Amino acid sequence: MEWMKKIGEIVHHKIKTNGISMHVAEKGDGPVVLLFHGFPELWFSWRHQITHLSNHGYHVLPPDLRNYGDSDSLSSPSSYTFFHIVCDLIGLLGHFNQQQGATAVWHLSLFRPDRVKGIITLGIPFFPRYPINPTHLFTKSFGDDFYISQFQESGRVERDFAKYDYFTVIKKLLLINHGDVPIAPFGIEIIDHMEIPSAIRKHSMSILRTGEADA
Repeated sequence: MEWMKKIGEIVHHKIKTNGISMHVAEKGDGPVVLLFHGFPELWFSWRHQITHLSNHGYHVLPPDLRNYGDSDSLSSPSSYTFFHIVCDLIGLLGHFNQQQGATAVWHLSLFRPDRVKGIITLGIPFFPRYPINPTHLFTKSFGDDFYISQFQESGRVERDFAKYDYFTVIKKLLLINHGDVPIAPFGIEIIDHMEIPSAIRKHSMSILRTGEADA
């Protein structure tokens, strides 16, 4: 398939930045575009945009953020603040000797505006920092069974996700109906509560049988 051939043209690196080893894909020359994935994704989410942007004169760098994909994972939750993530990205840009760059990270532009030329976001808009811990606010607003609230308990999500194969976990998470607030019934884990639409299940089985997909 054509998109798989284009992926083969992407160069992959493991770089040292801010005390971790970070995986980053690379393609193209010119001004840097740093493509920043969300949860629960990887650099691969940008596979189509990488080729398009590089063909239009940009140096495209989509990393796996810390704790994702082939980048290092750290055991302490305190190692995942916005300060850590921004420092990871500054180190990434420094590795490629970039003095200017574009990014999709709001906090990078707030902490280091000297390194950001522009931002385009496809998801959550910018909002100021909460006066209280956001996870406490989520729990207060939606209860203990809101998915982010469940994720706060150490080892809980790992234990629950392990009941499924990775293909099922990703489909459940990516196919959330965004019109609904992801809250599980009392006593039910959020990953068990999420359902996969029947049409997607049939399509997935076809992919497993034939090994082919359109994207």
